Amino acid sequence: MNEMTDIGLIVNKLRKEKKITLKELSDKSGLSTGFLSQFERGMTTIAVDSLMVIAKILEVDLDIFFQKKIGSCGQEILIRSYDRDVSSVNSKYIQFNLVRNVAGADFLPRIYEILPSRYEDKATENYVHEGVEFIYVLEGVLTIHIKNRTYEMYPEDSIYLDSHTPHNWENNTNKVVRILTVNSPNPYYTELAEKISKESEKSKTQK
Repeated sequence: MNEMTDIGLIVNKLRKEKKITLKELSDKSGLSTGFLSQFERGMTTIAVDSLMVIAKILEVDLDIFFQKKIGSCGQEILIRSYDRDVSSVNSKYIQFNLVRNVAGADFLPRIYEILPSRYEDKATENYVHEGVEFIYVLEGVLTIHIKNRTYEMYPEDSIYLDSHTPHNWENNTNKVVRILTVNSPNPYYTELAEKISKESEKSKTQK
C-alpha cells in the first residue's frame, strides 16, 4: 500500500466521525459507492480534483490527507537494513528512503550511495531548495561544494546547512561513497503541496 492509497483510510475515518454514509458521500461527490468503497479500503487511488471535492464535503483542508504521522494506520515503524525502499537509481547515485510513509514524515532521512564520477559527466553545478539539511558521511570521501568553497568530507564528518545556500556534492574517488542525509521540511511533502496547489488553481480557472 502506498501513500496515495493510505489516504482512503483517512477519508473513511473522517466520514464516519462526521456520520456521513457512503451513499451520502457518493451523492454529494458524484463518485460511485463502489469506487469510494475500494478507495477507502486502499484498493485504488484517486485523482486530486476528486479528493478536493471530498475534502470540501468533509469540511477539512486538503493537506490533512498528507499529514499522517509515521506509525499511523498500523504501519511498520522499524525498517531493517535489508528492507529499505529504493527511491531512485541513476548513473550518479542510488537513493534509499529510511521511512515507510514518505509523504507523512515531518523530515526526510535518506541514504545515498554515490557512484564514482565519470569523465563524461557534466561539471557539478550548485543548486538551492527549500529548508535545511544535514549530511553525514558513512563511508568514503565526499566532495561537497558550498557557495564558492569546496570541502572534502571523510567518514563521520558532518555538515548542517541552510538549503537556500548554493551547494552540491560529488564523488571524485574510485569507490562508492555512502552518506546519510536528513531534509526538513520533507521535500516530498513540499512538492506534493505544490502539485495540489497547481491542480487547485487549474480547477478554479476551468470553472
